[in-house]
Amino acid sequence: MEFISIDVETANTNMDSICQIGAAHFVDGTIIEEWNSYINPQDYFNAVNVSIHGIDEAKVINSPTFEEVSPSLNNFLKQKIVVSHTHFDRVAMRQASEKYGVDQPDCIWLDSARVARRSWQEIAKSGYGLADVCNMINYKFQHHDALEDAKAAGHVILAAISHTGIDIEGWLKRAVQPIKPKKFGGAKLNISLKVKLEGNIDGPLYGEVIVFTGSLRMPRMEAADKAANIGCQVTPNVTRKTTLLVVGNQDIELLAGHNKSTKHRKAEKLIQRGQSIRILRESDFEKLIELSQ
Repeated sequence: MEFISIDVETANTNMDSICQIGAAHFVDGTIIEEWNSYINPQDYFNAVNVSIHGIDEAKVINSPTFEEVSPSLNNFLKQKIVVSHTHFDRVAMRQASEKYGVDQPDCIWLDSARVARRSWQEIAKSGYGLADVCNMINYKFQHHDALEDAKAAGHVILAAISHTGIDIEGWLKRAVQPIKPKKFGGAKLNISLKVKLEGNIDGPLYGEVIVFTGSLRMPRMEAADKAANIGCQVTPNVTRKTTLLVVGNQDIELLAGHNKSTKHRKAEKLIQRGQSIRILRESDFEKLIELSQ
């Protein structure tokens, strides 16, 4: 049994602003090799992001860029099963590759959050964040360090294999099936608009609560429909239940962190108080939708 788990941290709301990458190579349940590097994102650092992972300009000033590490990282991941917890790390890698015009990793992706939701019934609908799952399986780690998070995602896979008896190749198939395949039979669900806004239970991001703000390129209703199809509950305002905030690209690029919307400012305040909210620009949300189909 062999796979590599990976995690990234970003400097700001742009998912291509990777400032740390960590990866762990697992063979037969043991880590045999690690890959870890700070990355100079050649971009600004948002104070909210820094408060989460502790990485700032000073830590990365002499670090390589994503373009510079891409060849060695791609070689490390080449033709391997690569595990990430949710699609966010995969999207970040995709966006950074496109930003610098370098090759994307030639690998097979596996979402450990999808694996966890199908392994333990009690977290099928909620509570499948990396910290929550690791607490459930009694794995201790330093959250928001890329290498630590990568190792944690790998241990989620090991625990799921032990719990279910499904091997890594089996999970490549099971992870993309409905949570309850006997009930839904793998057929595409015909979901009404109301149910979509509550989130498709078999979507990869079921349990996420999403809010949109700013000027979006796509109609707001279309964005909400796409988000609900991949499992997100769509709500109009940022609350203590919000986990994702999508901000229009124009707002991110023109404001550069200034004069943010009320929803954006509220989300950052909640983050500073300890709430787990991920802020995405619209183009990253679109890529997330694409990779979640």
